[in-house]
Amino acid sequence: MKNKSALLVIDMQKAMFEGPDPVYRGEELLQITHGLIKKARKAKIPIIYIQHNGRIGGPLEKGTEGWKIHEQIKPIEGDIVIQKSKPDSFLDTGLHNILDERGLTTLIITGIQSDVCVDTTCRRACSIGYSVILVENGHSTWGTEELTAEQIISHENYILGNWFADLKTADEVEFS
Repeated sequence: MKNKSALLVIDMQKAMFEGPDPVYRGEELLQITHGLIKKARKAKIPIIYIQHNGRIGGPLEKGTEGWKIHEQIKPIEGDIVIQKSKPDSFLDTGLHNILDERGLTTLIITGIQSDVCVDTTCRRACSIGYSVILVENGHSTWGTEELTAEQIISHENYILGNWFADLKTADEVEFS
């Protein structure tokens, strides 16, 4: 997996972890993602950050504090940052070309939001031929009136893990 894998970190931006309604288990997610990034860097695996450009006046408005990638996991020189404006990390971005140019065929996915951008990116990556590993404990969301965040995450793991991705916990992910 070493030379053909990339770690994809989706929408781990400051606004997601702040305010009166932060993402479910946000601090745990930051710790898990930080650990994955450390393992990827040690193994010299490319790290690709996906950064969502939200609407003007929204919490992820491009250029605002909330839009920035969270300080605990921020990119360093050599990491790739791709901006998007839709849930699909491939749509109208250079992600597919970057992966193709580097011969990367396996994506290890972590990030936010389980039922939107993580889900859509896993499905699209699988559909266009990538091998996908979803970090089972490495994505999160918010609850709704119908379902808790924990139920949504569990459901996403079930659906994505049965059709679109292999599930591995952060501890099970090996980059070398």
